[in-house]
Amino acid sequence: MSERLRAAGHTVHTPDLFEGRVLGALEEGGAHVERIGFGEITERGVRAAGQLPGDAFYAGFSLGVLPAQKLAQTRPDARGAFLVDACIPLTEFGPAWPRGVPVQVHGLEADPFFAEDRDAADRLVAESADAELFLYPGDQHLFADSSLPAHDAAAAALLNERALAFPAAHGETGLRSR
Repeated sequence: MSERLRAAGHTVHTPDLFEGRVLGALEEGGAHVERIGFGEITERGVRAAGQLPGDAFYAGFSLGVLPAQKLAQTRPDARGAFLVDACIPLTEFGPAWPRGVPVQVHGLEADPFFAEDRDAADRLVAESADAELFLYPGDQHLFADSSLPAHDAAAAALLNERALAFPAAHGETGLRSR
């Protein structure tokens, strides 16, 4: 997705939340995160974004949702958030979603990882006039990643369309993804 956004003229930054470590399976990634902590993953993304302009749309996939959502909820100049495969309870980063900051949450209906976050996504949509939840049929995690067996071409194509349209619908000419 980053390459498609760049090709459309958006500025995209993709921090390395695992600091160069490449893991072979989703379970390995989960075990690694358990060792270092979700807070550390979040702060790595926040630190990476700290040197960039704050006036941005923040995007995250799976664990990348942690820093993207925190940045969108806590930076006063955030323009919006695009969250895929996860959604964190609002109270993790503040009392509520900031007014005037649009957010989209995307996930597969039967993804067991996203199912754990579904209540948070539903609550975000219920409590914010600027929030949308998009559910796609399927049961895989990281469905948008074409390099993985979980890739769902139809859902990923629709996600890509929505990702490209989202910032333009909110007056942005460039998307910066963290």
